[in-house]
Amino acid sequence: MAASLRQNQGFSLQSTDYMLKSNETDQLALLEFKAKVTHDPLEVLSSWNYSRHFCQWKGVTCSRRHQRVTALLLPSSLLQGSLSPHIGNLSFLRVLDIKNNSFRDEIPQEIGYLFRLQKLMLYNNSFGGQIPDNISHCVNLESLSLGSNEFVGKVPGNLGSLSKLRLLSVHYNNLSGEIPSSFGNLSSLEVLSATANQFVGQIPETLGELKRMRFIAFGVNKLSGEIPFSIYNLSSLSVFDFPVNQLQGSLPSDLGFTLPNLEELNVGENQFTGPIPASISNASNLLRLAIGGNGFSGKVPSLEHLHKLEWVSISWNHLGNGKKDDLEFVNSLVNASRLERLEGHVNNCGGMLPEAVGNLSTRLRKLSVGNNQLFGNIPSGLRNLVNLELLDLGDNQFTGRIPESIGYLQKLQGLGLNGNKFLGEIPSSIGNLTSLAILAFDENMLEGSIPSSLGKCQNLILLDLSNNNLTGTIPTEVIGLSSLSIYLDLSQNQLNGPLPSNFGILKNLGVLDVSENKLSGEIPNSLGSCVRLEQLVMNGNFFQGNIPSSFSSLRGIQNLDLSRNNLSGRIPKYFENFFFLQNLNLSSNHFEGEVPIKGVYSNSSAISLDGNDNLCGGISELHLSTCSIKESKQSRARSLKLIIPVVTVILLVTGMSCLIITSRRSKSKMEPATPPSALLASILRVSYENLFKATDGFSLENLIGAGSFGSVYKGVLNHDDHETLVAVKVLNLQHRGASKSFMAECQALRSIRHRNLVKIITSCASVDFQGNDFEALVYEFMVNGSLEEWLHPNREAPRNLNLLQRLSIAVDLASALDYLHHFCETPIVHCDLKPSNVLLDGELTAHVGDFGLAKFLPEATNNLSSNQSSSVGVKGTVGYAAPEYGMGSEVSTSGDVYCFGILLLEMFTGKRPTNEMFTGNLTLHNFVKEALPERLAEIVDPVLLVEKEEGGTSKANAHRQWTRCFSVKECLVSVLAIGVTCSSELPRERMSMEEVAAQLLSFRNKLIKNVRGQPATYVTA
Repeated sequence: MAASLRQNQGFSLQSTDYMLKSNETDQLALLEFKAKVTHDPLEVLSSWNYSRHFCQWKGVTCSRRHQRVTALLLPSSLLQGSLSPHIGNLSFLRVLDIKNNSFRDEIPQEIGYLFRLQKLMLYNNSFGGQIPDNISHCVNLESLSLGSNEFVGKVPGNLGSLSKLRLLSVHYNNLSGEIPSSFGNLSSLEVLSATANQFVGQIPETLGELKRMRFIAFGVNKLSGEIPFSIYNLSSLSVFDFPVNQLQGSLPSDLGFTLPNLEELNVGENQFTGPIPASISNASNLLRLAIGGNGFSGKVPSLEHLHKLEWVSISWNHLGNGKKDDLEFVNSLVNASRLERLEGHVNNCGGMLPEAVGNLSTRLRKLSVGNNQLFGNIPSGLRNLVNLELLDLGDNQFTGRIPESIGYLQKLQGLGLNGNKFLGEIPSSIGNLTSLAILAFDENMLEGSIPSSLGKCQNLILLDLSNNNLTGTIPTEVIGLSSLSIYLDLSQNQLNGPLPSNFGILKNLGVLDVSENKLSGEIPNSLGSCVRLEQLVMNGNFFQGNIPSSFSSLRGIQNLDLSRNNLSGRIPKYFENFFFLQNLNLSSNHFEGEVPIKGVYSNSSAISLDGNDNLCGGISELHLSTCSIKESKQSRARSLKLIIPVVTVILLVTGMSCLIITSRRSKSKMEPATPPSALLASILRVSYENLFKATDGFSLENLIGAGSFGSVYKGVLNHDDHETLVAVKVLNLQHRGASKSFMAECQALRSIRHRNLVKIITSCASVDFQGNDFEALVYEFMVNGSLEEWLHPNREAPRNLNLLQRLSIAVDLASALDYLHHFCETPIVHCDLKPSNVLLDGELTAHVGDFGLAKFLPEATNNLSSNQSSSVGVKGTVGYAAPEYGMGSEVSTSGDVYCFGILLLEMFTGKRPTNEMFTGNLTLHNFVKEALPERLAEIVDPVLLVEKEEGGTSKANAHRQWTRCFSVKECLVSVLAIGVTCSSELPRERMSMEEVAAQLLSFRNKLIKNVRGQPATYVTA
C-alpha cells in the first residue's frame, strides 16, 4: 500500500516536472517571438515580461489544464519584424493569427511542427519567398490565410492532403505556375481565393469535386481555356469570380438552375461568347452580375426575379441587335431596390431609353449606356435618380434638349452627353451640379452662349464643349475654374471676342483647345502661367499681335498650334530649347524675320511655317529664302549692342578680381588665416555674369524662395548653345555661417548621386560687379516646386496630393535618407529635412535639397575640420529638429529619422508641427499617437479618406475605385505608426531609415497591386 502510494506520488512529481518544463518551453518560444518583432508602436507586447505568467500576456490564450499556449492572437497590431522559428515549439498551438501587420521574410519551416494547428492567419503582411511545403504536416488545418503578401513560386501540390481545410486564400501575391490538380482532394474546402497572381494554364477539372465550395476566385491571372462544366454544377457556390484572364467558351444555359445560391457572377474581361443564359433570373440571390469585356451577344434576358441585385455590368460586349426593344430588360429591374450600378456601354443596343429608368432604385449611383444606338429624348423621370454620381449617355443618337431638370442630380460627378444630337442651349441649372468633376457635351448641336453658372462647378477637372454651335464670348467664370487640370476643350464652335485675361488661374491645366472659332484680339500674357500645359491649340481664329513672351515658361508643351490666325512679329528663338515640343504649327500668319535652326526648328516634320511670306533662313528642308544682308547687319548690330557692354563688364570684373586676389594674398602674408579651400577652387564653373543674365539680374519676378542663408532664383542658363532651366541658390554672405553652409553643401553634394537627391549642375565662387564676394549653387529646376506648396497651398493656387502620391513621396524621401546614412562612402546627416526642402519634379518624384546644414558623421570625417561636424550651431528647424539637439547632443542619423517622422505625420495629417493647436504637452507626435488606431478619422487629412470612383468619358483617365484588401484605413494607420515611431523622443526607440524605406515601399506596393480591376469582395477570415 505504501509502495503504491509512493509510486503514485512519484508519478505526480514527474508530471509536475514535465508540465513546468513544457511551460518554460512555451514561455521561451513567446519571448523569441517578441525578440523578432522590431517595432511595436502600440506596445501590445509590453505585457510580455516575467512580472506575470505568460498565459496573462496580451494576445496569448492558454489551455486550462496544462497551461499550454493554444492561441496567439495579435491581428492589426502594427507589428513589424519577422516570424521566429521558435514558433514551432508551441506544440499545443491551435490558432496563430497575426494578420494585418508588417511581418516580413519567409515563413519558417518550423511551422510544420504545429500538427495541432487549426487556423494559420498571416493575411496582409509582407511575407515573401515560397510557401513552405511542410505546411502540409499541419494535418488539422481548417483555415490557411496567406493573402496580400509577397509570396513567389508555385503553390505546393501537397497542400491537397489537408483534408480538413475549409478556407484557402493566397490572393494578391506573386505566385506562378499552374493550379495544382491535387486541390480536388480538399474535400472540406469551402473558400478558395487566388485572385491577383500569375497563375497560368487551365482550371483543373478536379475542382468540380469540391461539393462544399461556396467561394471560388481566380480573377486577375493568366488562366486560359474553358471553365470546366463540373464547376458550374457546384450547387453550393455563392461567389463565382474569374475576371481578367484569358478564359473562353460560353455560359451554360441552365446556369441559374445549377447555381441557385449564386450571389456574385464575375467573368469580366475574358473571351466568353454566346448569349447570357435566360436561366440567370432563377438565381434569385444574385447581388452582382459582372460579365463586361467579353463577346456576349444577343438580347439581354429578363432579370425580373433578381430583386437583390446591386450591380449589373454588361459593358463592352456585342449585346443587342440595334432594335427598339434591346433595353427592355431595364423594365425588369424596377423591383431591384438595392441596385447601385447599371453599366451597359459599348454594345449594339438600339431603341429608346425606357421611361422605366426613372423608376429604378434611388440608390443608383452609376448609369452608363454610352456607345450604343439609342435615340429619342432623355426620359423626364431621370430626375428621380437623386443619388446618381455618373450618368453616361454619350455616343448615341439622342435628340431634343438637355432638360433643366438635370440640375436636380446634385451628386453627379461625371456627366457625359457627348456624341449625340442634342439641340438648344446648355441649361443654366448645370451650375447646380457643384460636385461635377467631368462634363462632356462635345459633338452635339448645342447653341447659345456658355452659361456663366458653370463657374459654380468648382470641382471640374475636365470640360469639353467642342463641336457645337455655341456663340458669344468665353465667360471669365469658366476660365476662373482653377480645378481644371485634365483639359478644357471649346474648339469647333462660333465663339467670338477676346480670350479672358484670367488664364493665369489655370496653372494645372494639361490641354487647352480653342481652335476653329472666331476669337480675336491679342493672346493674353497670362497664358504663360499655365505651366503644366502639354497641348495648346488655338488655330483657325483671328488672333493678332506677337506671341507673348510669357510663352517662354511653357517648357512642358508638346503640341503648339497657332496656325491660321493674324499673328505677326518674330518667331520666338526660345522654342529651340523646348525639349518636349514635338509639333509647332505657325503656318498661315504674318511672321517675319529669321527662322532659328536648333531644337524643334531643326526637324522639318515637326514644324509648319507655310503661309508666312516674310520668313527667311532656317534649315534647308524648309526651302526658305536666305536672309538679306540688311537682316544680317541688323542682327549683328543687335549682337554688338549686347556684346560690347558685356565684354566691358567682364574686363572690369577680371581686373577687379585680380586686385582683390592680390590684396588678399598680401593680407595673408601679414595675418595667419585658413588657406583658400581647394574645394572652392575646383568648382568655378560659371561666372557671376552668367548667373546675372540667367536670372534677369536676380529680379524679383524670378525669386522662388528665400531663407536665412540666401535666396533661390529661377533662371535659364546658356551652355554650349543650349538653354537649361535652373534654380540658382545665392548665398547671403552677410549672414553668419552662410559661407560655411556653402562649403558644407558643396562638400556634401560633390560625390553623392541618387535619383531622390536634387542634382547640382554647377556652382560659382566669384565676385559681383561691385567686387563683393559672390557664392552660388546651381541646381536642376523642379517644375512642381516644394512639398510645402502642395501640403499647405494658398487659395490662389490650390493643389492636392492623393494617398498614393503622398506615399510615393514618402518612399522617395526614405530612400534618399537611407542612401545618405548607409550607402555613402562617408555617412551624411542632412539635419534639416522639412517640406520646403523637398522638391518635386514633373512626375511628382521627390528630391531632397538644401544641404547647407549637412554634416559628416564625426567618426567618418577625413577631410573636414572638426567644427564642420561638431554639435555647435543650428541643427535644423524648429518643430522638425530632434529634441536631443536642443540638449547639445552631436548630430546623428537618428536626428534625421526624427525629422522624417515629423514630416511623415505632417504629410498625412495636413498639420504643421508648429500648428497653434500644439501647446503645452500636446505635440504633433502625441496628437497622432493617442488617436491611433481607433480615432484615425479625427487626425488624418480628410482628403485621404475619400474614395474616388470610376466615371466619365473615354477621353478622361477617370479615377478608379479601389476594391482593396489592403484598405485605405489600414494603410494610413500603418504609415502614421511609422511616423510616430520615428518621431519618438528617445533616439534608441526610432527606426533606421533602412527599415523605414522597406516598410513604406511594402505599403505602396500593396496599394498599387490592389489597383488591378474590381474583383470580388474577398473572404479574409
